[in-house]
Amino acid sequence: MPGHGRAFGIGILLNVGFVIIEAWYGWVTGSLALLADAAHNLSDVGGLLLAWAAFAAARLKPDERHTYGWRRGSILASFANAIILLVAMGSLGWEAIHRFSEPHPIAAGTVIAVAAIGVFINAVTAWLFMAGGKSDLNIRGAFLHMAADALVSVGVVIAGLLYLWQGWTWIDPAASLLIAAVVVIGTWSLFRQSLHLLFDGVPDHIDLAAVMATLQQIPGVASVHDLHVWAMSTAEPALTAHLVSNGERGNNDILQSAQQLLRGRFGIEHVTLQIEIEACAASCAPHFTGH
Repeated sequence: MPGHGRAFGIGILLNVGFVIIEAWYGWVTGSLALLADAAHNLSDVGGLLLAWAAFAAARLKPDERHTYGWRRGSILASFANAIILLVAMGSLGWEAIHRFSEPHPIAAGTVIAVAAIGVFINAVTAWLFMAGGKSDLNIRGAFLHMAADALVSVGVVIAGLLYLWQGWTWIDPAASLLIAAVVVIGTWSLFRQSLHLLFDGVPDHIDLAAVMATLQQIPGVASVHDLHVWAMSTAEPALTAHLVSNGERGNNDILQSAQQLLRGRFGIEHVTLQIEIEACAASCAPHFTGH
């Protein structure tokens, strides 16, 4: 995880420099695709800064006022990154539609050269986040931002080549519109998952029914109720549950078995379990029993 802090710093510096270059040449050449890509890259710099801040906040220790620390900031950053991407692509699509009615020539050679640099920079930045994106939704959001930028730049290169080949003035906005649609489709899962976690939803990689079955199969456990699984951050699930003992095993043995199974099978480290006798459990009003 510490390496991700360095990845954020490198990615932000590379993209800030490229935004300046791309915006300048987009204005000089009159290319909507370059200007749109520069605006998208600028939004991604903001997204990277947000994800970096959330990454740093998640590492802060809990205190008396924030007993869970600031881990949820990574979920908020993932949601904000998804919103930024969707808004940026919506703006790009809107401008592309308007450009169809007012097409004009572009300096295709310059457009291709600048966009090719963008492909390299964004691909390198996306690669920095690739491994972490498999286990952390916040890092995945950063990866998607950079991968989307690389895709947009590839589209700009293709549009420039087609313009040189056929002289189609409509290819620039058409490529922008197609790219926007592809990025929106790719971003939707990030939006859905981050919104789900914001409302304390069960993380997608955890099967709640399997968790319930695992706990119920522990020797000495008669039943399970008030089972809750949620995400403290984009990479840290948490669980609370009431385990009803049948009296055949000691409470410590039951707790140790449960913690080992939850950690080994589901990767849940933060576990809070309450052991009850059956008489006490009968008086409780369960919120979720798994049935």
